[in-house]
Amino acid sequence: MTDNRSPAGTAKSASNLAAQIYVQLKTDIFDFRLLPGDRFSEGDIATRMRVSRTPVRQALFWLQREGYVEVHFRSGWQVRAFDFKYFEDLYEIRVMMETTAVAKIVEIGAQSRLDALRETWCVPLRQQLEDAATVAAMDEAFHARLVAAVGNQEMARMHEEVTEKIRIIRRLDFTKKPRVAATYREHAAILKAIVAGDAALAQKMIGAHIAESQAEVKRITLYMMQAARERFAAREGV
Repeated sequence: MTDNRSPAGTAKSASNLAAQIYVQLKTDIFDFRLLPGDRFSEGDIATRMRVSRTPVRQALFWLQREGYVEVHFRSGWQVRAFDFKYFEDLYEIRVMMETTAVAKIVEIGAQSRLDALRETWCVPLRQQLEDAATVAAMDEAFHARLVAAVGNQEMARMHEEVTEKIRIIRRLDFTKKPRVAATYREHAAILKAIVAGDAALAQKMIGAHIAESQAEVKRITLYMMQAARERFAAREGV
């Protein structure tokens, strides 16, 4: 029987072949090596990765559960087409959760729970990191810890699920250097407003911060998808 559960706990094990294939396929999707709409069979993946079809099938079921691929009777598997309305809905949920968290932190006087975030983001320019991948991970942690500061574990869990679903496009926000610097400025301003007890201002700023990120990743995603298609077309024409 195939185990359709999430690989969250097993992906840490280097010996788990299915987990390794899952990570590789997910990376291929995130990096547009597998494009939205691409069709393939378990055999195609097994041949490319030089493994049997069994762990490939396991990895694909995990990806299907997370919404990255879908299976079609007779025609095999397909990378799920990009649905920007779906991502817009997720971003809307994220804004609601994070603005609620900001208000709650101020309401219960839990600003001291954000001290570690202030040490990371409220720093002079010379101390700010520039590596995009590092700052992208830090940005994700900033928003997660902001929600976690409320102390509601279910809210934090739900926010983590939304974060995972939008990660495929959200990480593209840091492909341009100005966005790295802007993230430091915006995070510092949000934290300053929260510490000052101005929940309304902090909510307004975090809403604008997320909206700008959302707009930027949509522009970049469309560009990267088009560029990937052109590379594929050129390769096929050779």
